Amino acid sequence: MKKTRILFALMVGAALLLSACAGGPAGPAEQKNDSLTVLEWSGYESETYWGPFAEKYPDIQPDYAFFSEDAEALAKAQSGFYFDVVHPCGSWWGLYVEAGLVQPLDISRLSNFDKLFPELTQHGVINGQQYFIPWDWAFESITVRTDLVDEVPTSWADLWDPQYAGQISIFDSGESTFYTAALALGLDPYNTTPEQDEQIKQKLIELKPNLLTYWSDYTEIIQLLSTGDVAVGANTWNDAWSTLAEEGYEIEYIDPLEGRISYACGFGISANSENVDLAYDYINALIDTESNANMANDFYYGAANRDSVALLDPALVAKFGYDDLSILDQTNFQHPLTQEQREKMTRIWNEVKSEQ
Repeated sequence: MKKTRILFALMVGAALLLSACAGGPAGPAEQKNDSLTVLEWSGYESETYWGPFAEKYPDIQPDYAFFSEDAEALAKAQSGFYFDVVHPCGSWWGLYVEAGLVQPLDISRLSNFDKLFPELTQHGVINGQQYFIPWDWAFESITVRTDLVDEVPTSWADLWDPQYAGQISIFDSGESTFYTAALALGLDPYNTTPEQDEQIKQKLIELKPNLLTYWSDYTEIIQLLSTGDVAVGANTWNDAWSTLAEEGYEIEYIDPLEGRISYACGFGISANSENVDLAYDYINALIDTESNANMANDFYYGAANRDSVALLDPALVAKFGYDDLSILDQTNFQHPLTQEQREKMTRIWNEVKSEQ
C-alpha cells in the first residue's frame, strides 16, 4: 500500500500547526529573499517534493498557509494575505491574473522548464505571458464498484440511469457538476446560452433521485466506495481507483463516451512577493525530475516533468497514459473560467441542491 493515505492524516495535523504560524499582511515588493510563504493545499509540504531547494537553502524552511479548496485560496489572496508562491488549479488561474495577484514568469529562470510537457505549460499562458507552471495533472471520471452494480456505466449520461437510484455520490462542486450535465446533454460547458444553463440546471435536478450524498474530500468518496455505501463515485480523481484497486476492491475507473474531464494545477509567484529569487528556486525544485515524480507517485497523479515519468509506477503510467499527453485530446480539459462563469456555475449548483 502506498504511504499517501497514512501520511496524509499526519500531514494535515502538521499543516494546521504550520498554517497558524504562516501569513501576515501584504508588504511592499522590496526584495528581501530571507523567507518564503507558500499558499498550498494540505499534504504537499513534504520536503521530498522540493528537495533541491532544501539543499540550496538549509536555513530556510518554507512557511505554509493551507487551503482546502481553490475558492478559499483565491479569497485569501484577494484579502491581502501575504504569499510568495501559490498552487491553484488551472480553471482558477485566469482569476489570479485578472485580479493582478500574480506576476508574469521569466521562464529563463526555471532550469527545468524545458522538461515540462508543452501540452500543459501552454495552459499557463494568459494574455500572451506565462503566469503559471504546471506540476500535477489528473482526470475526473466515474469510479465504480463493479461487484455492486449489474451494469457498469459507460458514459456521463448513464449517471441518470434509474438502476443507480440511491447509489451515487457526486463531487460537491458547481464547476464539475455543470461540466458533467453539459457533457451528458452534448453541450459545450464554456459556451452555453441562458436557455442551455436552465437545461443543465433541470438535468442536475433530475439526477437527485440517484444521489445518496455529495462528497467534498477525496477521503470521503474512497470511504463511501470502500464501505459499499455507494457503488458509483462521480467526478472522482485518479486516487480513488488507485487506492481501492491496491486494497483489492473490484473497481473500475471508466473512460466515458463523452470523454473524461482533465485538469492541471501549478504554481505562480505573487505580484507582491518580497522573495522572488527564492520563489523561482522553490518552483524549480518542485519541477525537478525526482521531486515531481515523488509527488506523482504519492498522489497517483501525472507529473508535468516528462523525465519524471520514468520514475513513476509503470502500472499507473499504463493505466492513465502518463507518458503520452495526446491522451488529453480525448478528454475535456478544464480551461480558466471568468468570474462570471464561475459565479453562474456555483449559483446553479446551489439552486439544484436546495431543490426539494
